[in-house]
Amino acid sequence: MKIRLIIKDKVLPATLDDNASARDFYAMLPLRLTLEDYAATEKIAYLPRKLSSTGAPEGFAPSAGDITWYAPWGNLALFHKGFRYSSGLVSLGRIESGVDVLRSPGKQPVLIERAE
Repeated sequence: MKIRLIIKDKVLPATLDDNASARDFYAMLPLRLTLEDYAATEKIAYLPRKLSSTGAPEGFAPSAGDITWYAPWGNLALFHKGFRYSSGLVSLGRIESGVDVLRSPGKQPVLIERAE
């Protein structure tokens, strides 16, 4: 499942994983969200509803470029730095290029849409 994140004039291509949470996220698209800084490591935004967690592992150790969902809070988390293993974090996919755009401080509007 190919998607793109559009932040200002930058297009970040991404590929979603083949799991229930990622398929549920893909079904929500397109989405307009506001990304906010969190822990100087990621940008987060709250989704309109929780995603399916069927078959999801207990946690995940993200790297820069990972698209994840933090199930306990129901938020999308886009990592621009690596982070430790976190319980409740579910991998949704990976940004293929342009991750540096996420390092700009402050709120950022984003359009996430299907690329196919």
